[in-house]
Amino acid sequence: MKQTKLLLLLAASLLFSTARSQDQPTDEQITGTMLKATHYMVEEVSTNGGYVWNYLPDFSRRWGEMEAYPTMIWLQHPGTISMGHLFLKAYEQTGDDYYYQAAEKAAAAVIWGQSNEGGWNYMVDFAGDRSLKQWYATIGKNGWRLEEFQHYYGNSTFDDDITSDAARFLLRIYLEKLDPKFKPALDKAIDFILKSQYPQGGWPQRFPLMYDFNKQGHPDYTSYYTFNDDVTWENVHFLIQCYETLGEARLLKPIHRGMDFYLISQDGSGAWAQQLTLDMETAGARTYEPAALLPSATCGNAFLLLKFYELTGDTRYLAPLPAAIKWIESVQLPANKVDGERKFPMFVDPATQKPIFVHRKGSNVKYGSYYLDEDDSHLLGHYGGKSHVPLQELKDEYARLTSIPVEEATKDSPLLPGKFEQEGTPQSYYDLSRVDFDFSPSAKQALEIINSLDDQNRWLTKHAMTSHPYIGDGTKTETTGEYSSTYVGDETDTSPYRDTTDQEYISTGDYIRNMYLLLNYLKNKK
Repeated sequence: MKQTKLLLLLAASLLFSTARSQDQPTDEQITGTMLKATHYMVEEVSTNGGYVWNYLPDFSRRWGEMEAYPTMIWLQHPGTISMGHLFLKAYEQTGDDYYYQAAEKAAAAVIWGQSNEGGWNYMVDFAGDRSLKQWYATIGKNGWRLEEFQHYYGNSTFDDDITSDAARFLLRIYLEKLDPKFKPALDKAIDFILKSQYPQGGWPQRFPLMYDFNKQGHPDYTSYYTFNDDVTWENVHFLIQCYETLGEARLLKPIHRGMDFYLISQDGSGAWAQQLTLDMETAGARTYEPAALLPSATCGNAFLLLKFYELTGDTRYLAPLPAAIKWIESVQLPANKVDGERKFPMFVDPATQKPIFVHRKGSNVKYGSYYLDEDDSHLLGHYGGKSHVPLQELKDEYARLTSIPVEEATKDSPLLPGKFEQEGTPQSYYDLSRVDFDFSPSAKQALEIINSLDDQNRWLTKHAMTSHPYIGDGTKTETTGEYSSTYVGDETDTSPYRDTTDQEYISTGDYIRNMYLLLNYLKNKK
């Protein structure tokens, strides 16, 4: 009788264990899935260690922000740099050297694409400059809204965190093992960022400086002081990270000049523009980015000034906040023009302090154009005419920092003397990951990710961003309004748009997301 009860208990225990294993993935399932998916990306998908964003499963077409040649890789997120960061994260958490080897291959691709001066462009073409120029003259030139690709500059960009994040990835992989083979390219990148900083403290969008592209009467904006897409902040941020981890005291003055540029660039109204001429005048950029003040940029820069106060304890960085907050409040849209949480115009005329709304007409880059007025209907699909601004959060943070002692506000600053007190080298103490992705999935979600890996070890996805194939320049000359609020124009527009069919794609973005989710699940279940 006792033996029967024992057998029943063992059977019940086994059933419970089996049921539990179906509800919760094992560590072996997770690490095995991650390794198989990574092996496929590294061995089957990558081009010389680099990646674009999306691929057809048979690799007959591929896309970064625009369609890419088979010889090309994309650097900007979620391309090669983001893949490299992910590989290092996986290596640090699992200890599996395969991930470090994958990161080394990505770093080699990034270094191959580094300019002679030390920076990077959006993409790298292993077929060389001749092939890249051909791409710009065909596919790039016909991206209606992607004006940054309509002209071959031959220099490097700070747009979209390209150069600063490429440099950050090299800093990170160098610090991983202090392998000296990465140091020359890293030093070259640091020197490039220092050399490209203007004496006033800001940075241009591209460097070395170029002035040769004139679009529809708009002068070349790439030499202007640039805040758009965090150009100035990401360079300051990277230099701070270098100061933290490399201990290079020579970086302190450029860091402080960069922070001080936010003080001298504030408009008399209290606002900020995205670009400024070298005479500190508000300037436009792409043809749908007029010379304007921006509530979103003003709020973003105000938040950074609060960060600079925490880094320095210098009250000069608090002084611009009241005027910035007052200006943002003054340009809020009337109730009948508010679009959900989008309560502010994207652009404000600096002369009249009235909203500016951008529209377009036509169907392709050759015969289409953008124009401005005060009508808030039929706004651009690819560039919001109204914006959400976290004004209350800004007020709360300003109130918090002004209510506590300066010693408390600056307690975590790496820029103040005596803050590095740990034993050992500073390289050990700072997380340089660009991706702040800390969401931890449930066991059910983790199992879904594991089970969605197909028999070729791919995470296939639908509804990727794709484009029309290049078929030549636009020919439709009518000024139709059919494409006024769409992402893409007629079949000659090579700009990306969402594929609504059931076509499946290999997506680096989905791979990165799934890998971070599984890594976070592993980390948080222990």
